[in-house]
Amino acid sequence: MRVLSGIQPTGNLHLGNYLGAIRNWVRMQDEMDAASQCFFFLADMHSITVHEAREQRIRNVRDMAAALVAAGIDPDRSVLFNQARVPAHAELCWLLNGTARIGWLNRMTQFKDKVGKDREGASIGLFVYPVLQAADILAYNATHVPVGEDQKQHLELARDIATKFNTDFGVDLFTLPDPIIPKESARIMSLRDGTAKMSKSDPSDMSRINLTDDDDAIMQKVKKAKTDPEPLPDSAEGLAGRAEANNLIGIYATLAGRSMDAVCAEFAGKGFGAFKPALGELLVETLRPIRTRFMELRTDDAALDAILEKGAAKARAAAEPTLRAAYDAMGLMR
Repeated sequence: MRVLSGIQPTGNLHLGNYLGAIRNWVRMQDEMDAASQCFFFLADMHSITVHEAREQRIRNVRDMAAALVAAGIDPDRSVLFNQARVPAHAELCWLLNGTARIGWLNRMTQFKDKVGKDREGASIGLFVYPVLQAADILAYNATHVPVGEDQKQHLELARDIATKFNTDFGVDLFTLPDPIIPKESARIMSLRDGTAKMSKSDPSDMSRINLTDDDDAIMQKVKKAKTDPEPLPDSAEGLAGRAEANNLIGIYATLAGRSMDAVCAEFAGKGFGAFKPALGELLVETLRPIRTRFMELRTDDAALDAILEKGAAKARAAAEPTLRAAYDAMGLMR
């Protein structure tokens, strides 16, 4: 079993990243047997679809590496690297551009959502983004890829590209990856709008809890989180139609490793004036050791670069046989 997953290097993890994906990555890493391997990469080549200053992009990659290690990714047990250190990603993407079809990419809903009515002004990189994602996966013959709802379509595209390439060139080169739907996949929403995902792109810092937030900032954000005036119900069923209440109960349940029904039962009939302090304390105690480790790591650029290069060396070795075979299958002499 070979698992691969990537994350955009936005410079800092927030609670949505941590509970939605990273805890599952750590769990998978810890549950892997000796014959299995996890590849986790920072998608810095994907990040170029948005303009960013050189120094900021470098800082973001290093900070995200520090955040992942602080959150529990072990560079000795998993392969942790940034995409740009492994040229096979870009090379294979170009080869697969000859296999992928414009019609397939035109159906990608994420592209449509991002460009809106400004399709002509969007970068080509944003349009072919899913082909690079396919290359990310197929270069390592990954057997499994953790996916959320917004990435299922891209994984299906990777399977389509792999199937067409294998068929067109009469080879059995690319493995068709299967999705991993995490047993506990938390969908963390904004603290200001329970119908929108927690995101760094939200202009309001009060909408999210960042890994770098200190204890007081966390408590303040929870205290000011949007809620409704109704008391908490005795079961999760009573949260229907109450997006913000559902989000806060969900965060508490995920952090505590309990069911939402159990959390509702504990706080049944109480208002958010009683619940928010309890949630804030739980967040503070959970995130404090991660924040402390992160702040230590992010001050040592040389150590972070060494971690990423160590992982990249393993990734380059793993991807090279597949890349070489793809060139050969297409009759491209290197």
